[in-house]
Amino acid sequence: MEQTTSKMKRMLALMAAFALSAIMVFALAGCGSSSSSANSGKTYKVAIVQLADNDAFTEMTTAFKDKMTELGYTEGQNITYDMQSAQGDMSNLNTIAANDATADYDLIVPIVTPAAQAVVNAGPSCPVVFISVTDPVGAGIMSSMDAPDKNATGTSNIIPVDEIFNLANTLVPGSNDNIGLLYCSGEKNASLTVSKAKTYLESAGIKYTERSVANSSEVQQAAQSLASTCTMIYIPVDSTVQSAMPQVVEAATAAKIPVFGSDPVMVQSGALASISVSNTQLGQRSAEMADQILKGTAVSDVPAEAMSEYQRVVNKQTCEALGIAVPTDSQYTVIDTTTK
Repeated sequence: MEQTTSKMKRMLALMAAFALSAIMVFALAGCGSSSSSANSGKTYKVAIVQLADNDAFTEMTTAFKDKMTELGYTEGQNITYDMQSAQGDMSNLNTIAANDATADYDLIVPIVTPAAQAVVNAGPSCPVVFISVTDPVGAGIMSSMDAPDKNATGTSNIIPVDEIFNLANTLVPGSNDNIGLLYCSGEKNASLTVSKAKTYLESAGIKYTERSVANSSEVQQAAQSLASTCTMIYIPVDSTVQSAMPQVVEAATAAKIPVFGSDPVMVQSGALASISVSNTQLGQRSAEMADQILKGTAVSDVPAEAMSEYQRVVNKQTCEALGIAVPTDSQYTVIDTTTK
């Protein structure tokens, strides 16, 4: 009897140990799945939407996807990207946004303001994480940067306008005598920045002349008009004018005046200098926000973020063409376009 009782005790102990081990295994498995949605077995579908194709947007997209890979989302395995470009046509962009609103996406990632506006206005059911929207509140994408309220959040590339004109006056003293403002009236990001620039210039007593265009075919004539009367030309974040930068630079260089832009890609195309947020930094930070949301965080709990680390990029060849000393201060990145 004692021997039978002893055997039963040993069997019960073994069963208890087995049950405890099973509970621990399932608990660990549960912890693993909650800590990373990227490893949950789900394949995420992400639409990346842009108004046009250009090097700046490519840099943002590449940075976004690379960062997502670092965070555990491997393209072709647990995430797929649907790349969509409107080829510079606003009608196409609105059509893309309307189609995406009812499509089976887990996330939509619009690049800069026009795409973000179109996507948000279409009212998609899935979350939106935008990259590089100059003024999300002014563009109507949210009511507050701190508490996104339209199922959309992301990164802002807003630059204080005084920084732009201080940079111009530092590199080319006297260039602030009469500033030419060139932008596309159909791009909200550009219009908002120009409005802020005019308010600043008026308060500082600086003369300016503005020319707006409806499309890239009008850029050359507008640039020639500004170059004939102004001491510099400033271009805000504006994909329409950026696509015609060679014509702007040609007109300005012929008149021996500098062009100041809002993106290093403009400098690559011949503008004298730009001050901006890094396109790579914008893409990476938006990816981190996307990761939070795909893991279950509510969009309203992921504040939009204005990036504040600025880069100052100068074109060496344009300096030489205009007879301007190439800056040697470490705060400037000097690019040599002859090595492109």
